[in-house]
Amino acid sequence: MKLPIQRSLITMLLAIATPAFSAADWNDRAPDRSNFAFENAQAAAKLKDYARAASFLQEAIAQDPRNADYHNLYAYSIRMGRNPQMDLVFRHYNEALRLAPDHRGAHEYIGEAYLMVGNLPKAKEHLEVLNGLCRRGCDELRDLKNAISDFEAKQSKK
Repeated sequence: MKLPIQRSLITMLLAIATPAFSAADWNDRAPDRSNFAFENAQAAAKLKDYARAASFLQEAIAQDPRNADYHNLYAYSIRMGRNPQMDLVFRHYNEALRLAPDHRGAHEYIGEAYLMVGNLPKAKEHLEVLNGLCRRGCDELRDLKNAISDFEAKQSKK
C-alpha cells in the first residue's frame, strides 16, 4: 500500500524539480544559480561569514536583480561584516524597499543601519512603517523597537 504513495510522491517531486525547458535549451541557457547562491549565502551567514554570504548574494542579485530578499540580505551581509560600506548598505536596502515597499525585514534592517550611523529620526520613520504593517505585532517591529530603545539608552548615558 505504501509503494503507490511513495511512487506518486516521487513523481510529484520530480515534476516540481524538472526545468521548464527542453534538453535542447539546456546548452543555450546559463543555469539559474540564484537559489543555489542564496542557499549558500544563508549557510555562510549562519556561520557569521558575512563576506562570503555577500559574495553569494552578489551572484544571486546578478541572476535576479528584481528580488527584494536578495538585496535586503546582501545589505545585511555587508552591514554585519567588517568595515561595512554604508553607502552600499543603504543603496541595497532602498532597492529592496523600492521593489517591495512592504518588506518588513528591509524596514527593520534599514532602521538598524540608520542607528549605526546615528540617524535616530530615520530609524523611527521605519519603525512607524512597521507599526502600520504589523498591526498585531511582528518580530521585525519588536526587534527594531528594541534596537531603538537600546540606542536611546546609550545616548542618554553619554
